Amino acid sequence: MYIPKKYGSYKADNCPFCGKTAITKNSQSIPVCVSHKESILRELTCNCGDPLELRDGKFGSYFNCMNCGNFNLKKALGMNPKFDEKEENSENKKNEISEKKERKEITITSDECDVHYT
Repeated sequence: MYIPKKYGSYKADNCPFCGKTAITKNSQSIPVCVSHKESILRELTCNCGDPLELRDGKFGSYFNCMNCGNFNLKKALGMNPKFDEKEENSENKKNEISEKKERKEITITSDECDVHYT
């Protein structure tokens, strides 16, 4: 069955840390979501044992191995099962919990004309 492409659906970058839609790039020029903008991807290794060098090209970020050649971001992350997303998520959950504790409750009466969105 043929399903035609829709405008904008062919290029969808996902955050390598959480899987959400990537909106911005971090300092390594890897597409990430807003909550992982300050996160840095640690050094990854190839199946042959050599380290992968992060590069940025015309079609996005990719990794280069001196022996094996180029790998896209998804394949390089798949080759490294040690890349534990849960560790990064647990740190973010701790930050979210501390933010929730700092929130304050605001009561709005019917006397106020403006609608407040917070």
